[in-house]
Amino acid sequence: MASPLVELQGLSKTYGRTVAVDGVDLAIEAGAFVVLLGPSGSGKTTILSMLGGFVEPSAGRVLIAGEEVTRLPPARRPTATVFQDYALFPHMSVTGNVAFGLAMRRIPGPERRARAEAMLEMVGLGGFGRRGVHELSGGQRQRVALARAIAVEPKLLLLDEPLGALDLALRRQMQEELVRLQRELGTTFVHVTHDQEEAMSIADLVVVMNRGRIEDLGPPDRVYLRPATLFTATFMGESNILEGRVATAGGGVALIETELGAVPVTSRAGAGDRLHLSIRPEHLHIGAPRQGTARLGHARIAGVTFQGTHLRVHARAETGRGRDLLIRVPIGAVPVDGARVPLSVDPADVVALNR
Repeated sequence: MASPLVELQGLSKTYGRTVAVDGVDLAIEAGAFVVLLGPSGSGKTTILSMLGGFVEPSAGRVLIAGEEVTRLPPARRPTATVFQDYALFPHMSVTGNVAFGLAMRRIPGPERRARAEAMLEMVGLGGFGRRGVHELSGGQRQRVALARAIAVEPKLLLLDEPLGALDLALRRQMQEELVRLQRELGTTFVHVTHDQEEAMSIADLVVVMNRGRIEDLGPPDRVYLRPATLFTATFMGESNILEGRVATAGGGVALIETELGAVPVTSRAGAGDRLHLSIRPEHLHIGAPRQGTARLGHARIAGVTFQGTHLRVHARAETGRGRDLLIRVPIGAVPVDGARVPLSVDPADVVALNR
């Protein structure tokens, strides 16, 4: 089995008494598109900076392609970084910006210019080489920064929230461009963002960060549909969280009593254990229960919002403490404010969490 391209071993970073990164272990395979996802202060950007050599770890090691680079400066690492503000040189042409890293590596002029032009073609900016940076839109500047980074053929490309300054339509377009570019190049990408939808759109592997530690990691669909922790369930998209107690358990299935009703779920918990159940809004059903679903009593519709691809429904459960619930229903459904509706859920869509 091939060794991972990147290994973080016990990586930590402290600033005085503040722990920014706390003993992180992570392996990244060659050719992967990895997204570090988390709220502000979770440690994701600090990890990226330690990968790139811009921040020195307080403890632990960084290995790239089997070589320890923990104390090496950025210029001596097989990495390139695309910064959030792009960090382009305003006094240089577009070609000059793209060729800058090649010049630092003393690539001969003709080869440097040819490679710069090829990179601009790859990011959709063929013919823009003579323009000044001030003549470009935000999206075009982002493409120039990408072209400059990939021109030096790094083993690892680091992206520090490069889409944060773009409007929604352009951000989605650039997400698709990043995926295309990564697949075409085969280069390993590590991308930092706090945007959950962006992470799910582009990543092979999502690493959810919280308080300097890895909270969860896996393919986007697994992290969203089967979150490993309560934090992941609430941060990675929206979720209805119910507190519950195991009434009976056996054979890997536990019957969880909640304020809305009993739900059988896959769990190794024992009788009497207390858990949380995570139910995504799209998994709560309004109307007559389907065969095999668990009934969750009735609720009153408290508001309906059109969201383009679906309706966002707020409801208040009639049982228990009148819990507020979030439900996502197809456009064809017509829930009415104030209507009393039955609720149900497919037990297969419910995730039991003990932390």
